[in-house]
Amino acid sequence: MRVISKISALLLVICMAVLFTGCGDGSGTSAPGTASAEKVKINIAALKGPTGIGMARLMEQDEKGETANDYNFTVSGAPDDVTAKLINGEYDIAAVPTNNAAMLYNKTDGDIKMLALNTKGVLYMLDSTGSIKSVADLRGKKIYATGKGSTPEYVLSYVLSQNGIDPERDVEIEYLSEHAELATYIAAGTAQIALLPEPNVTTVLSSNENVKIALNMTEEWDKIAEKESDGSILTMGCVVVRSEFLESNKKAVDAFLKEYQASINYTSEHLDETAQLCEKYEIIPKADVAKKAIPNCNIFFASGEDMKNYTDNFFKVLYSYNPASVGGKLPDDGIYYVK
Repeated sequence: MRVISKISALLLVICMAVLFTGCGDGSGTSAPGTASAEKVKINIAALKGPTGIGMARLMEQDEKGETANDYNFTVSGAPDDVTAKLINGEYDIAAVPTNNAAMLYNKTDGDIKMLALNTKGVLYMLDSTGSIKSVADLRGKKIYATGKGSTPEYVLSYVLSQNGIDPERDVEIEYLSEHAELATYIAAGTAQIALLPEPNVTTVLSSNENVKIALNMTEEWDKIAEKESDGSILTMGCVVVRSEFLESNKKAVDAFLKEYQASINYTSEHLDETAQLCEKYEIIPKADVAKKAIPNCNIFFASGEDMKNYTDNFFKVLYSYNPASVGGKLPDDGIYYVK
């Protein structure tokens, strides 16, 4: 009897072991309540302002431990600092101006790739005179702007010239160094016509009721693109990745892109919550300003072939005005991460 009892006990132990082993779903993943695979740590930099807005929801999810990877976010107001740390490996992924992606790709001989676009144009022509109804109305006017030697200058020159206005002869353009300085100028009435990006536009409109948005430069770009049938869009923000990190962590990067796209979609669907998150993570200083500015920031997501098709001709436009704006030469297709 004791032998039978021992055999019965042994069989019971074996059956229980088989039972618990079978609790998995057959996919190789851990059962609920068991330890999961270790998350990949990814150091990510986002810039304050429009290019960082799409990250806000993802930051919150990471803080709650709800993301596929372990994201370490840094929000910076200095693009040069972000690009320097990206090159030296301190950041793995970064949100940067789109033309900076081309510059980085050329500067590093392909060590930086574009993952996705995140922002269309954020530039607006403000007017306190009430006289600017179209681009043609800018002829003979004095325009204040920022971004000398960078994308805003090239966008302004392109839109003017494509509408028959010579930027050198037909208008007077005065460039200031800081967005905030120009915002103060037009809010105070020192400047009457000014090209500014969001969220500075919202700040000005809230400060002076006589100032109105006269022209949406993204729409003006689209009119030209439609006329020229070149398929380009005005895209001012993107996310890039170090090529070495991508090659070693492709699944983690793909998971990031999926979560990042969801974060961007959340932005358009949950404005109040996103505005609060922008203040919390210091992307935009105040939630009330963020709430007004976000709809004008043209946050969107495009990756793969769509990203490539949208960006190719945008780079060509920038190159035609100043080769240095894209790093001295047009980047080849190797700049794009296309699955």
